[in-house]
Amino acid sequence: MMHSVIFENMFHLPLHVTEKLLRPVIVYLVLVVLLRIFGKRELAQLNPFDLVVLLSLSNTVQNAIIGDDNSVTGGVIGAFGLLAINWLVVRLLFKSQRLTHALEGRSTVLIRNGKIDQRALQQESLTREELLSVIHKQGFEDFHQVSRCELEPNGTFYVEGVEPSIADKRHDELLQRFQALQAQVAGLGAGPAGS
Repeated sequence: MMHSVIFENMFHLPLHVTEKLLRPVIVYLVLVVLLRIFGKRELAQLNPFDLVVLLSLSNTVQNAIIGDDNSVTGGVIGAFGLLAINWLVVRLLFKSQRLTHALEGRSTVLIRNGKIDQRALQQESLTREELLSVIHKQGFEDFHQVSRCELEPNGTFYVEGVEPSIADKRHDELLQRFQALQAQVAGLGAGPAGS
């Protein structure tokens, strides 16, 4: 008797399955639109405030997704709805470059040839200090060392230096050494055969 009550509470669905599937789809689509409107900064999580917003956002929409339902069945159906709409959107974006640009937007160039684009910075609600922090993380000391810095639609930063980075220089140096070794090995292999 006790077991049947427990299982009834765990799996009883107080809301209709259609509603349980529609709720996550609607919330997902609204969040996609809102993140597009409010910009790439939220995805970049540049400071603790941006992280708090994203964490609070998930808690805020939780009840909208599951409603007055704490059942396991309701949670599974809600998760399925979220995963299904995400799968569908990803497939649509993969097939349509135009739709991808419309939903994701375009990257914003923040630095060109060592000069900060103040208008772009303002448009993305970034401070000079936040941008400096971004280029520091990429191994650059100051803006004049950066040829190009872009904020991508997914919230990541692409930073290209005026001069090759230390890692790029080391990579080129290793390639040159490898090619020299290949030439030496090839010379050794040709030596005995020619004798």
